[in-house]
Amino acid sequence: MFYYLFDYINKVFNPPGFDVFRFLSFRSALSAITAMFISFYAGPKIIAYLKRKQIGETIREVGPKTHKVKAGTPTMGGIIIILSVVIPVLLWSDIKSTYIILVLAGTLWLSFVGFVDDYLKVVKKYSKGLIARYKLMGQILIGLVVGVTIYLLPEFAPYNTQTTLPFFKNLNWDFSYLYIPAVIFIITATSNAVNLTDGLDGLAIGSMLIVMLTLAVIAYISGNKIYADYLNVIYLPGSGELTIYIAAFIGAGLGFLWFNFYPAEVFMGDTGSLALGGAFGIITILIKKELLIPILGGIFFVEALSVIIQRMYFKYTKKKYGEGKRVFKMAPIHHHFELMGWAEPKIVVRFYIISIIFAIISLASFKIR
Repeated sequence: MFYYLFDYINKVFNPPGFDVFRFLSFRSALSAITAMFISFYAGPKIIAYLKRKQIGETIREVGPKTHKVKAGTPTMGGIIIILSVVIPVLLWSDIKSTYIILVLAGTLWLSFVGFVDDYLKVVKKYSKGLIARYKLMGQILIGLVVGVTIYLLPEFAPYNTQTTLPFFKNLNWDFSYLYIPAVIFIITATSNAVNLTDGLDGLAIGSMLIVMLTLAVIAYISGNKIYADYLNVIYLPGSGELTIYIAAFIGAGLGFLWFNFYPAEVFMGDTGSLALGGAFGIITILIKKELLIPILGGIFFVEALSVIIQRMYFKYTKKKYGEGKRVFKMAPIHHHFELMGWAEPKIVVRFYIISIIFAIISLASFKIR
């Protein structure tokens, strides 16, 4: 909204200095600062409200015993993140941009799905929360909307079904008629993967901040013709506007991490984790970097893979030997390290380091081709 206001003032009155509001870098900085301010201001108030309403985390009996002390910690704190992202994006971005509309709609919708799940678990005391198939339907629905929009809109026509192949020069992969199913799969997979990663204080949000910093660079490059041509990546006019959203996300994430790092004062719950993962998937789809997800989101990929391996091996051994066996002490894999005796902050910081390595490899893929 401020974007249009200052643009109008600049065009009509042309006051000195107002031209700066046209630049993505300046608006991104304002977006991040605004998001951080909202997060720091609203965070304590929302946490206090959740405590008053006794909206606290229920710790599963099958989880690590060290987590028992976390019982009752306020959850659904993802509201802090969503609020701190949405307001700056509305203020500083071009809200008519299809890129902004799609990522914002996806974030809000998946946050709503997660909120319903949290509400049923924490407030209504339904142990399993939202039935899995209904949650999956919500993820599929937003994937369908994003996929169909990109497939049909003329704005995306030149590269609508294509994606960049990491580490290959002048070579793109065309999903063709499988594009929409691929989009649905990606958004469903990333939202669930981040949800699985959200098991230790600060792990999901900190890892996502590293991913988003990387995506900010990639989105800015993709929307700048000079940089896109120089690095030989697909030039996507208007995609640079995503840096405003990502900057808001980074500011909001830093603010939330202040309250979420060990020992956490609040958990994001599915309200936050599904939205974070969905936003990650949608942004990579919009900037044509879908195949970079297993590298850039390596932590989330490994966490999800550990759960799949654990379940498949357990079912296989139970069918073959009559008794299920496990590959890991517990899945997702961060719990495996907990049961090995690693302290929670040590696991989180080491996962951050691995995330940074994955981010460097992802950025290096633009030159090593």
